[in-house]
Amino acid sequence: MQKSLVYFGSILFLFSASSVKAQVTFPNQDVQHYKFNIALNDENDNIKGKAEVTIKFTGNVNEPELNLVKKKATGKGMLVSSVSEDSKALKFVQDSDMVHILSPARKNTEHTYTINYSGIPADGLIISVNKHGHRTFFGDNWPNRAHNWLPCADYPSDKATLDFIVTAPDHYQVVSNGLKIEEKQLSNHLKLTHWKESEPLAPKLMVIGVAEFAIQQSGIVNGVPVYTYVFPEDKVNGFKNYAYAPDILKFYDAKLGLYDYEKLANVQSKTIYGGMENASAIFYYENSPDAGRADEELQAHEIGHQWFGDAVTEKSWKNLWLSEGFATYMTNCYLENKYGIDTLKKREAFDRDKVIKFEKHRYTPVVDTAVKSNFEQLLNANSYEKGSWSLHMLRRKIGDNVFWKGLRTYYAEYKNKNANTADLEDVMEHIGGQDLHTFFSQWIYNAGHPELGIVWSYHADKKAVKITITQKQTNLFEFPIQLSIDGKLYTIDIKGKVATASFPSNTKPTTVIADPNVDLLAGFDVNEQ
Repeated sequence: MQKSLVYFGSILFLFSASSVKAQVTFPNQDVQHYKFNIALNDENDNIKGKAEVTIKFTGNVNEPELNLVKKKATGKGMLVSSVSEDSKALKFVQDSDMVHILSPARKNTEHTYTINYSGIPADGLIISVNKHGHRTFFGDNWPNRAHNWLPCADYPSDKATLDFIVTAPDHYQVVSNGLKIEEKQLSNHLKLTHWKESEPLAPKLMVIGVAEFAIQQSGIVNGVPVYTYVFPEDKVNGFKNYAYAPDILKFYDAKLGLYDYEKLANVQSKTIYGGMENASAIFYYENSPDAGRADEELQAHEIGHQWFGDAVTEKSWKNLWLSEGFATYMTNCYLENKYGIDTLKKREAFDRDKVIKFEKHRYTPVVDTAVKSNFEQLLNANSYEKGSWSLHMLRRKIGDNVFWKGLRTYYAEYKNKNANTADLEDVMEHIGGQDLHTFFSQWIYNAGHPELGIVWSYHADKKAVKITITQKQTNLFEFPIQLSIDGKLYTIDIKGKVATASFPSNTKPTTVIADPNVDLLAGFDVNEQ
């Protein structure tokens, strides 16, 4: 299987390029709750599952459906042995990617189906050994890989509460979403562990981690316990380098509103990504305990996702920037708060270079409607850095107080729900009291960025500096740009292809700098005439 690489900051993301198919949704079905019983063993990679899925039907449905990858000739995949409701067997058909339940459901009814199945996961649940040679099991569902091992509606707009009840050899510890409500010894050296998540999640976030862990509570933030789960051999560095989490959580609580979940666990894992923001149980790449200061950036990103991506989830993959762009900018804001404005400027400048470079080989809007499958294509500088940059420019446009009040309002209104870009725009317009249509249109819904030719000349007779700014790109933008002329700041509002302005100066400037505070996503070419 070919592997592809994506970089976020200094963090390496590794994903499978062949595992994600086109998105299918199930009209008139709304999953309310999942109860997954999963049995694991040390003899082989076969899992046994029993899923109890409660669905509310918002319209008549002839054949209720759930995603589940069927066992293939390779020997991997899930084979359903039975489907029932209230102990009554139901007829079903399993095709390559779905289970069809041959029992009609009427509008405004609710049904709980029990699905028994087993098999070797082709993906989604990574069963392997860690770098120390010990066997591990880690859910890794993004974007729609959950149905490789869980019968579910595997798309972001159907969120549900859940239980994971895991039976595994008793030398393992189990971590999952929510709170651990039961752990008990069974016969034959087995152990049952029950985790319950009371807030609705998208399937991309529903996971278990099963391994031999060293566990430490690193803090309590506003009543929420914060834990570190690392492999025992890595606990010295892991306990130290994962300890940024409580301070990060405090910052986001204060800026965005209180964290939505009952605990926060930061987990060393075998995820194929640098980090995966599973709600309340974040999985980090295997070597992350040794990453030092890079762990702080990564943790800030993944913990930021707990608000945006997890509690507030994008309605569709084309709106991925509402997850990744937000987490990227929240990271920058956290680091700005801790290390100062110069840190923010450096990060924005670095991110701007990435966006400009990316747009030279892929010219597409942040809300990218062209991607219908293989959603890993969206793990790019548009979703991350350009999305982040759009938030940065919005913050500068409407001011800090309105920006943060708007984000708190957006979070409060859409927490445990789904949102799209129009929802965010509506909230920010309402809080800020200004029309943001042009802003969102040019930065989010259309591709590209301004490429500015800036020419200046000094006129001694008038004791003035004349500035001419030309937008070189085809699609014109509207924006303010700051110029520093020998350290004095001036702002020019750009509304057309060419703008001119003059500023007083008793002497010829020695420096003319465009965007000195790094507040505009644009390319600059500054020259003296």
